[in-house]
Formats: sequence, C-alpha cells, structure tokens
Amino acid sequence: MALEPSRGLYLYLRTLTSAMDDSIITDDEANILHVLALALGVHPSDTAFCLAVVRGEETNPFDGTEFDYSGHHTGDVTIYQSALIAALDDEVISEDEWSLLTTLRTFIGIQEDQHVMIEEAIQAMADIDSNGVRRLERLKRFNTVCPY
Repeated sequence: MALEPSRGLYLYLRTLTSAMDDSIITDDEANILHVLALALGVHPSDTAFCLAVVRGEETNPFDGTEFDYSGHHTGDVTIYQSALIAALDDEVISEDEWSLLTTLRTFIGIQEDQHVMIEEAIQAMADIDSNGVRRLERLKRFNTVCPY
C-alpha cells in the first residue's frame, strides 16, 4: 500500500525521521507525533506505514517527486502551536521534544515573530485553561533552555 504524497505526510515523515535518529520513539515523541498526525491529516493507519518508510522497509512516497513540500504554508502556525502545547502539557519538556519542535519549526519556516505570537496566545489562554498556569511555567523553562 503506497502512500499518496501530500504536504502533511511530508512534514510527518520528516518529523518522524528526526524522532527516529536514535532508533527509539519515546512517549514524549509519540505524543507530539500523534498530535502532528491529527493536525496534518495523516490517517492513523498510515502512521505505521510511515514508520516502515523511515526504517527503510517501504519505499518513500517522495522519492522522485519534484514538488517541493517544504517552506511556510497557511495553517503552519496552528500546527506548530498544537505541537508546542502538546509538549507543554506533560510534566517536562524533554530533549526529544525540544528536538522535534525545533525540527518542525525549521521545516515549516516558523519565524521568530510567529513564535512570539504563539507564546502570546498560550499566555492569553492561561486564565481560562485548567493547565494554563503550569503550561506557562514550562513555556518559560522551554524558552530558557531552547530559545528561538
């Protein structure tokens, strides 16, 4: 079963490849990858095939494709915000999560001003969200350790 090339699939595969650099997908990475799959429209049944592609067991659907799926597109800020919130919602942002967020930010071309806008949205939600205060604490730590 070959996957149909799409931008969502491209970003998911690139991020999954980054997660597999150490040949292990941690729980933190799995959480972000799950959020990304939903945000990017990658069907849950396709994620196992994507893992086989990354492991070299299946053909990459982007081999020989001339279309450039990289760069910034409409909706990218929301995708990055979803991944960042997923990372902030567990107790600690791990190095694996930092790496995936940095990889995703690079692939989709999130600029510093867009990252600041996302932080402001997260701060604005803090008062109405039950996880808001803890999320802000982790966001401050994230920005200290992994500044834009």
